[in-house]
Amino acid sequence: MNVQPIRIQIRRKAGCEDVPLPQYMSEHASGMDVCAACEADVTIAPGDVKLVPCGFYMALPVGLEAQMRPRSGLAIKHGIILPNSPGTIDADYRGEVCVILANVSRQTFTVQRGMRIAQMVICPVTRVGVEVVERLDETVRGEGGFGHTGV
Repeated sequence: MNVQPIRIQIRRKAGCEDVPLPQYMSEHASGMDVCAACEADVTIAPGDVKLVPCGFYMALPVGLEAQMRPRSGLAIKHGIILPNSPGTIDADYRGEVCVILANVSRQTFTVQRGMRIAQMVICPVTRVGVEVVERLDETVRGEGGFGHTGV
């Protein structure tokens, strides 16, 4: 099946020409790897959270969002996660794209310029209207939540 990709506009930040732009790393990848554009190494001690710049700006078409998600290799090998995962980038945001990284391991981790630090998935957005009502319809589940079906 030959599907035409949706186009998004990306502009490099001045001085970041050496940092790879987001790109798919395999034919059927759903996320594009995003690289660090830090001017100097960023050290993330155990328990720390750091904001890492990515060296580009983008314009998404209305009706789409970008979701920043952790890279599984960094998570399993180094305990590096995105604490707000998925991080949302709205269609009207025009600032530099950055990623929030957290270290949940017991070892210090160093982010270097050009390192792949997250993956970006472009997703459709559904907007809804809120309707205030006096009563909701009943369901079998009802108010059961937070482990009510077992561990």
